[in-house]
Amino acid sequence: MFDNDEEFSKKNLEKDLILFENHLKGESIGFIDSDRVEMIIDHYLIHSHYQKAKDACDFGLEIFPTNTIFTLRKAQSMTGLGLLSEALKLINELEKLENSNAELFLTKASLLGQLRDTKNAIKYYRLALNECENAEKDEIYVDMAMEYEHNQNFTGAIKVLNEALSHNPHNEFALSELSYCYEKEEKEEEAIHKITQFIDENPYSFSAWYHLGNAYLRSENFDKAIWAFDYSILINDSSAAAHFNIASAYLSIERHNQAIKHFQNSLDLDGEEPMAYCYMGEAYEQLEELELAKNCYLKSIELSPNFAQAWLGLGIIEDLKGNTKEAIVIFNKTIEIEPENSGINHVLASAYEKEKEFKTAIKYYKISLELDPNDMECLSDFLKMLTLVDKKAALNFIQKFNETNGQDIKSWIWEVNLKWINGLKKEALGLFSISCDTDNEKSLFLFDINPVFLEVPEFVSLSKS
Repeated sequence: MFDNDEEFSKKNLEKDLILFENHLKGESIGFIDSDRVEMIIDHYLIHSHYQKAKDACDFGLEIFPTNTIFTLRKAQSMTGLGLLSEALKLINELEKLENSNAELFLTKASLLGQLRDTKNAIKYYRLALNECENAEKDEIYVDMAMEYEHNQNFTGAIKVLNEALSHNPHNEFALSELSYCYEKEEKEEEAIHKITQFIDENPYSFSAWYHLGNAYLRSENFDKAIWAFDYSILINDSSAAAHFNIASAYLSIERHNQAIKHFQNSLDLDGEEPMAYCYMGEAYEQLEELELAKNCYLKSIELSPNFAQAWLGLGIIEDLKGNTKEAIVIFNKTIEIEPENSGINHVLASAYEKEKEFKTAIKYYKISLELDPNDMECLSDFLKMLTLVDKKAALNFIQKFNETNGQDIKSWIWEVNLKWINGLKKEALGLFSISCDTDNEKSLFLFDINPVFLEVPEFVSLSKS
């Protein structure tokens, strides 16, 4: 009647589910063996129908009170219902009867994890590892690592995932989690070493080449990142993420046409995605294809109306086209979205400066530097403008700035320059001497910001000492 045993079992399960649900409504179910009850319970658990699963467990235990699998399934059902303490109590009672059951240990480990008892959750994952079949160990190692990750203990997770790879050098899921943990710990060199070892065993692993590319990308080794992503795409050219990431690497080394090609590939594969359009707009912008760039930014904004980076790009295009007033309107919209973005405040300050609205420009330069005091480019832009507007105010600003934030030699050099042009020549020479003793190479920045110092023998002499 049936083509195979699987179809027969499926048909019987469907009948048993009808019988059981009618039983819940008060009808008699008649005799049913324990295997059929277990199939009903497992069906409900698989489909996350936890209350019905619990009801089926209670029904099974009425008929077969010594069947421990029903007790275990009841605890799993209760866990799904959020009855964690009650489920744990049931598991503890069951553990007294069965002290070498891998599934029981796994259930208890998961419960303890949900109850935020990490130490004991790990203990029971270890017990499960000792009792389970080899084929099940891959998943248990990863579950144990995830328990560490949930508690931000990435060092512990890394240790477990390395165990997982020692057990099975082909465990790609463990490698993916390991790559993530190394990223969180900012240990890119270790990640590169481990992934390279994995590739030696699995040279055709798309996942490994992809994660290697990401590790190189994060360490800003863009040529190596492109090399790794190229291999991942050769293995699987339908990965939108690989195309997006290789495009980002190409963009970083100003190979804009290649970046555009791969951003377009990622869009073709993954559908319209605002960040891909935004970055493609940046590539077109660098190629001075301003209308194409503008269209990309507009498409990005259409998909994500509050995507500040796309608004910023759109404003920059208007500024490059000579429409600075229109650009300012757009930059102000961008500030509304991300008011604490130092870069956007810097760009807005520069636009106001271009329009000679110096008071407003000063306001936004100061906001930008409050948000990111280490942005020497913003500091330089601000001081160049402020020196032209009010050189005394510029000196006062840099002195106060250095009292609070003066950890970069370049900010000292700006103070040297401003002391000199404000007539404080002895103080300027003294500070430059200290600067040269601290970092002679960085102190040469003085001659970049004001070449007049090349004609002053004292400064030239100090720079060579």
